[in-house]
Amino acid sequence: MAKHPVVVYGASGYTGMLIMDWLIDQQIPFTAVARNARRVKEMMAQRVVRLESATYEILESDNTVGSLAKVFKGAKVVCNTVGPFVNFGLTAVEAALKAGCHHIDTTGEQSYIQAVREQFGDLYRQAGLLVSPSVAYMYSFAEIAAELALETPGVDVLETATLCRGPRGGAAGITVGSTASIFELYRQPSQYLWEKTLAPHPLGTSFDVVDPNFVQPVFSLPWGGTSLPIYFQQDPRVRSCTSCVGFYDNEVMRTLHALSQKWEAEYKDLPKEHQDAVIQGLVDSTTPAMPPRERTTIQRSVDFAIGRGQLAAVRATVHGITPYISTGALQTAAVIKLLDGETDKLGFASACKAFGHRYLLGFLEQRGLARATVQQL
Repeated sequence: MAKHPVVVYGASGYTGMLIMDWLIDQQIPFTAVARNARRVKEMMAQRVVRLESATYEILESDNTVGSLAKVFKGAKVVCNTVGPFVNFGLTAVEAALKAGCHHIDTTGEQSYIQAVREQFGDLYRQAGLLVSPSVAYMYSFAEIAAELALETPGVDVLETATLCRGPRGGAAGITVGSTASIFELYRQPSQYLWEKTLAPHPLGTSFDVVDPNFVQPVFSLPWGGTSLPIYFQQDPRVRSCTSCVGFYDNEVMRTLHALSQKWEAEYKDLPKEHQDAVIQGLVDSTTPAMPPRERTTIQRSVDFAIGRGQLAAVRATVHGITPYISTGALQTAAVIKLLDGETDKLGFASACKAFGHRYLLGFLEQRGLARATVQQL
């Protein structure tokens, strides 16, 4: 049973430790949960900033509903970072509901997010709780841009892009969990929103994204479709939404695009256990170890949304730095609101819908993590 109001599940992972950094910064006590308490203790000693001033405990749990519900019990909010979420996420969502906790996580995996909405949205609402996937740089920054665009009257169509500085020397700079989720997308359909209906991107879809921040177009991919078409499907303001992701300074995206085509040709029809082995091999070969802490001079991002209507047109841009560190900040911004009982939505809802895009943007801006601009077109 948790002694503290916030649980960080996946505490030995890169993102989990960054969330703990921010909770410590805001003087919020927490319970760190993972499979191996010794590893958590070792990793926290190496990685978590200001740990000597923190109020916390470490608990072990298997990834089962019963075990997780037991350690979540007593907390108010679960921050879940254990992915790929399509494989492991619903267990934690069910456990948090059973324990009477709000649940927020860090993924944009469409099939998982749809499953959360369909299986747990009403149950969380009835329990007076929030379940909010994708409270993270991907795709809260793009959603903030989209909400800024929607402030222009008449906008009902959105196109968003998440453009990050890519990894150097293989996948250095991307976490093991993120890499596993990326390759897991090969097994899942990528969808966009068209006239209030989710439709699959054709196989092999790519985008050459043009943005005034860059001299050349940025080769981008649907990236599993992102969370935004799911979130805007039930928004009465939005008819259509398409999202994509690109690394703007190297050829990583083209390599991933080629791998997706190879998957369709060679691995798509293999038994699941064989596919699992292929994915694990890709993860091991591209992300052998936890990356170093991000640097503001290297990890930079540009997220934008173009909003259109019959006569309206607007471009909203959010410039950012250190996406993983920003994810820790966004999780903590959400925790603060939930602990104070200040949420605009219960049940299934995005971070912007639950807490307000202006609040999240202000939290980031005040800490030097983001800057937003809006241009009428």
